[in-house]
Amino acid sequence: MKKLHLTFFNSEGKKHKMIPRVANENLDATKIQQVMEEISGSALFVKNGVTLFVAPASAKYVETIETELFDTEG
Repeated sequence: MKKLHLTFFNSEGKKHKMIPRVANENLDATKIQQVMEEISGSALFVKNGVTLFVAPASAKYVETIETELFDTEG
């Protein structure tokens, strides 16, 4: 399973990550950067006076591989 990890700088210059629960696994860098710019411009996400997503920092897909060892339910 691939998950999209979007990292932004917040209004304090620290990194803050957004990991959408559902995301297309085949988006290109240009599209992701465009969407991150739109999120950054919205100023919708504020916590304790800190705007969380001010500027894009990076984006990546993280792939998780599960290896089942046993299953007592099946």
